[in-house]
Amino acid sequence: MIQLPAILVVDDEVRSLESLARILGDDFEVHTASSVTDANRILEKEWIQAVLCDQRMPDQSGVEFLKTVRSRWPEIIRMIVSGYTDSHDIIDGINEAGIYQYITKPWHPDTLVISLKNACRLYALQRENELLAIELKMAPGAASKVVGDRRTALKRAYESDDGIVRTSESPMSAVCEVLHQVAPYDIPIVLSGASGTGKELAARALHYRSLRWNKPFVVENCGALPDQLLESELFGHKRGAFTGAVEDHIGLFERADGGTVFLDEIGEVTPAFQVKLLRVLQEGEIRPVGSGKPRKVDVRVIAATNRDLEEEVRAGRFRADLFYRLAGMVVELPPLRSRICDIPLLARTLVEKTGARLGKSIKGITVEAIECMQRYSWPGNIRELQNEIQHMVVVAKPNAELGADLLSRNILMAAPAEDEGIDDDAVALEGTLKDRMSALEVRIIRETLIRHRWNKSKAASELGLSRVGLRGKLERYGLENVRAMPRRRATR
Repeated sequence: MIQLPAILVVDDEVRSLESLARILGDDFEVHTASSVTDANRILEKEWIQAVLCDQRMPDQSGVEFLKTVRSRWPEIIRMIVSGYTDSHDIIDGINEAGIYQYITKPWHPDTLVISLKNACRLYALQRENELLAIELKMAPGAASKVVGDRRTALKRAYESDDGIVRTSESPMSAVCEVLHQVAPYDIPIVLSGASGTGKELAARALHYRSLRWNKPFVVENCGALPDQLLESELFGHKRGAFTGAVEDHIGLFERADGGTVFLDEIGEVTPAFQVKLLRVLQEGEIRPVGSGKPRKVDVRVIAATNRDLEEEVRAGRFRADLFYRLAGMVVELPPLRSRICDIPLLARTLVEKTGARLGKSIKGITVEAIECMQRYSWPGNIRELQNEIQHMVVVAKPNAELGADLLSRNILMAAPAEDEGIDDDAVALEGTLKDRMSALEVRIIRETLIRHRWNKSKAASELGLSRVGLRGKLERYGLENVRAMPRRRATR
């Protein structure tokens, strides 16, 4: 019998506990506690891997309780759930209680299950890491060889395939050619493009094709932290430099010495921090917060932004001298809407990877689903596509093929393609009110038919039409034979 991972759910509301135990019972060995006292009693007796705790409780806040858990059982993964999003609570939870994830109400059951599975997987990895640490002490030479072998294998993988999924006719292919040309030269690069276009993946391709491939590659999102924390993360700090600095901290620039630092969302940094970053790039040395002694570092900087940095310079929001220090070359990554030919290959690749990551067997994705994806503009780019595929995999039945009926409504409502036998005038969103109403009607009918797997009786019932009335509208808009028509062959 498979041993389920053990979790503890702490909430003073009995109904909430019962609901969580029912939802999580299939995937975990669930222990419940309605008070901190009960929770401590369970933690002392049971082998708990993750704690999910409500923030607002009468005897003690969730953060205060998890601080105690951290001090007594530091290996347990700590998560908190709350209907309140007070930034002070979140910061306290992260800094003081070492919160792994802060989940806001209302939560989705599937998302909660995935988050807890990831937490238990992290717990298992921590245990494995402890065992590996013991082994490494016994065999440092073997460990060094393993790391070297893995880096070599990774470099070979990037030499044959840069990790960016695309077809030969993709606009991304031209971008990759530029990346391949500039990678060996030790110059700073700015990767520009909308959020979700794969800038970090491009940065990794640059690193592993460079002469620094056998040194560290580190990543920092500059838009996610205030100046003081960002300075500490990048340049390090000395113990006592500020409140909460209980020990020395080595910054990412020093950790990456000899390798590459990837600064994501560089356009979001404040003017004050731009000055500090410029000094580091000019002098090639960092000064940890609270330290009077600078340290030399040798790193290649790759920056990424979804802003037009040249326009930001003209507007006075970004320093011109910093821009020219960073932009040895600017490489623009195309949005997904201009990579329609890549969507079939991307979708199939993501289905395979997502199924493996979630431990769910999926046979593939239908051509109809891919064609619906190719009609959509994907404002969130590849990240949005990843989320959509993940949603489909989660809600699909095991060993099923992902069909168009699993797609989100906004994707199904996208305008039909011109070559599917539908009257262009009927779907135009310009012209008279009648034309526009007809266009909207076409999209609603098509979306409803796809969700009901082209069952006209069910679609007619949902739309409040008779079957004869629906057939008439299908004939009017040229939709009657769309399902039966040979589908366009998806590009592999």
